[in-house]
Amino acid sequence: MREILGRRRKLLFRRGGRSALLGAALHCATEWQWPVLPGVGIRPAGRQPAGARLGLGERTGRRCSCPDPDCVVPGAHPFDPGLLAATTDARMVRWWWANRPDAPIVLATGGRAPCAVSLPAVAGARALAALDHFGVRLGPVVATPTRWSLLVSPYDLAELGELLHSQDWVPSSLRFHGEGGYLVLPPSQIGAGRVRWERPPASPKLSTSIGQGGSPSSAAPWLPKVSTIVDALVMASTSTPDGGSRLAY
Repeated sequence: MREILGRRRKLLFRRGGRSALLGAALHCATEWQWPVLPGVGIRPAGRQPAGARLGLGERTGRRCSCPDPDCVVPGAHPFDPGLLAATTDARMVRWWWANRPDAPIVLATGGRAPCAVSLPAVAGARALAALDHFGVRLGPVVATPTRWSLLVSPYDLAELGELLHSQDWVPSSLRFHGEGGYLVLPPSQIGAGRVRWERPPASPKLSTSIGQGGSPSSAAPWLPKVSTIVDALVMASTSTPDGGSRLAY
């Protein structure tokens, strides 16, 4: 009898409580005013061949739910709805994740939302170590098993063009998520694995946000300017074997 009551309590808790993904999506949209939408996600893991389970050959359990059988960013992109549907409306966010509770959280970058710069994970770790060494304040950093993404304050193409023009060479593994781009946020699960915070978002500080693009009345996390980190990211990517030239998240 106790076992049956315990199962009922667990079932009621699951029905009444919102998922971690829904909670994170609502927090991004309503507290931080970051426009989000559900990503395409990955297909349920099927049974793998014996060779794949032993690490011999390609794994087949993490394929994208989109129609492209050769999708290079499985689960880590918008599909239906499209990127333009991204919103900060709590009702829409709740409806999306009520229908697709396991959907990844996709941030539409640019505009008034954060932008990002991403690079292979090994290069990202080197870049963070270098920036920490020189005392550069960083914003949130999103990590997947293959890539790290540093969130920055919004920038436009002209600003980015000037920064890149001053570089001798920009590695193909370094990518910029600006206007019209997107980024998958924690705690999503995508084809490459779990998405997590390598550096969690920090509350804005009034003393520093005013002079660096932040709004003193905003509850959104503080973000650095792209100009303060791009040199270190280019250097770290240049000195790391370019294993991230293939688009993978």
